[in-house]
Amino acid sequence: MKLQAFDKTPLIGSEIKTDIDTLLSGAESEAIRELLEQRGVIYFRGLDINDNQQVAFAKTIGNTVETEGENGIYKVSLDQGINARAKYLQGSLFWHVDGSLQPYPNYAALLRALKLSDSGGDTEFCNTYAAYDALPEQEKREIENLRVVHSAERSQYYVTPEMSYDEVCFWQKSPTKSCPLVWTHASGRKSLLVGATADYVEGYTVEKSRALLAKMRDWCTQPEFVYRHKWKLGDLLIWSNTGTMHRALPYSSSSGRLLHRTILAGEEPLN
Repeated sequence: MKLQAFDKTPLIGSEIKTDIDTLLSGAESEAIRELLEQRGVIYFRGLDINDNQQVAFAKTIGNTVETEGENGIYKVSLDQGINARAKYLQGSLFWHVDGSLQPYPNYAALLRALKLSDSGGDTEFCNTYAAYDALPEQEKREIENLRVVHSAERSQYYVTPEMSYDEVCFWQKSPTKSCPLVWTHASGRKSLLVGATADYVEGYTVEKSRALLAKMRDWCTQPEFVYRHKWKLGDLLIWSNTGTMHRALPYSSSSGRLLHRTILAGEEPLN
C-alpha cells in the first residue's frame, strides 16, 4: 500500500496513512525519511502495532536503534511506579532537543501511545529549520558564528529552580558542550539549536546571553512553526530530533499516561 500524506500545518506535521506490512517491508523507508526531514513530525493513527513491530519499523528508517529500556523500548511516564527516572523526565515539559550534549544527537525518535491522561499530555514540536529560514537576513548574519554552551545542569533548573548545593554539585559533574547556535547540517540546510540545555552564549555578558537565548527560543516556538499533537490510543509518531524542538504539555503524574519510545542513533555530528 502506497503512503498517503496529509499536512497538518503549512510548515510542520503530517499524517501518513498506510498499513503495517508496508512499513515493516522498508519499501517506503526513503520516502519516510525525506518526509520526516521536510515536515519534522509524521504520525500514523490506527495501526495497532506492538513493541516488536515498533522496533522493527524503526530499523528500516535509521542506522541504529539505541539500546535503551528493554529491547529498544523505553517507557515514558511521570509515574515513578512505571519509570524510576520519572523526576528527571519532568524536564520533557520544557522545550528541548534530545542529546544536545552528545557528539551525535539522536537522529529521530518514535513514540507510541499506550495510555493517556484524562487532561493535558499533548506533545508540541517546532520546526527549527523553518524558524531559521524565516529570520531576517541581518539577524542571520549576527548569529551565524555564535556558539552556545549546553549543560545538563542548566536543564535541571527548569525542574528544580532551587536546587540544593549537593544537587548542583551532582549536575556539574556532567560534561558541558559548546555547540553552534546555527547548526549547518550535512544536507547544507541550517537550523537553530536552543532549548532547555542551552546555558550561555560564548563571549556574551550574562544579560545579553540570556536575552538572546530567550529570543531565539520564542522565535522558534511561534505558532506558525509549531505542531501540537493530540494523542489517541495507538498513535505512532516520529519526529526529527535534529530539525525540531519538542515538549510535553503538563499532565498529572498519577494519570498513568504511558508512551513507548524507540530512539534512532545520531547520524551527523554536532561540532
